[in-house]
Amino acid sequence: MADPKYKRVLLKVSGEVLMGEQPYGIDMKTVGEVADSVARAHATGVEICLVIGGGNIFRGLSKAAGDMERATADQMGMLATVMNALAMQAALEKAGVPTRVQSALDMPAVAEPLIRRRALRHLEKGRVVIFAAGVGAPFFTTDSGAALRAAEMGCDVLLKGTSVDGVYSADPKKDPTATRYDTLSYTDVLARDLRVMDASAIAMMRDASIPIVVFSIREENSFQRVLKGEGAHTVICAKP
Repeated sequence: MADPKYKRVLLKVSGEVLMGEQPYGIDMKTVGEVADSVARAHATGVEICLVIGGGNIFRGLSKAAGDMERATADQMGMLATVMNALAMQAALEKAGVPTRVQSALDMPAVAEPLIRRRALRHLEKGRVVIFAAGVGAPFFTTDSGAALRAAEMGCDVLLKGTSVDGVYSADPKKDPTATRYDTLSYTDVLARDLRVMDASAIAMMRDASIPIVVFSIREENSFQRVLKGEGAHTVICAKP
């Protein structure tokens, strides 16, 4: 693998990716494949932070929440991200990658508390850090959590690994005429309401001048390719 473009990255993985071909839950085969991809990138010396969504288990804004109070539903969603983080930690350590999970919700029996300086030290020591439980408060998505951690950790880029290879003009699964954008500005995403991430996350990355790269993590070696600026993806930045 050629030298990567970035020294420190935050990889945001959608919880739905971890379902694999299942209708819900965690498919450990898929988790292992994502972990292997992260391990290969880690071996090149890239410092990696991870944030994983919880939509494969429970999402506060899903139909499963019914008429539950939003704050309670979001707390359940945060717990789902902790479950995914622990599954990914197990898979990464099986692949030989030292990993630490830090949770924004206090649960010392299963994860470290979220301490920025400790997380930075982990990265400097060559460990992957998985940030769980979002921002630790309801009414914020894991996209916002990913943006916040990327800014806190001084990451060079926020990489959003989804099941789609970039940002499209419409949902490519529903509209075969949808076209993929190679580049977009933060303003374009907000003005066109493209919803690749929530508005607060886009605004935070704009203010921190951290580019966002959207790609399909389901494709083989896609993480390695995007670290070199290759493969199908969309870059969201100040001036495309």
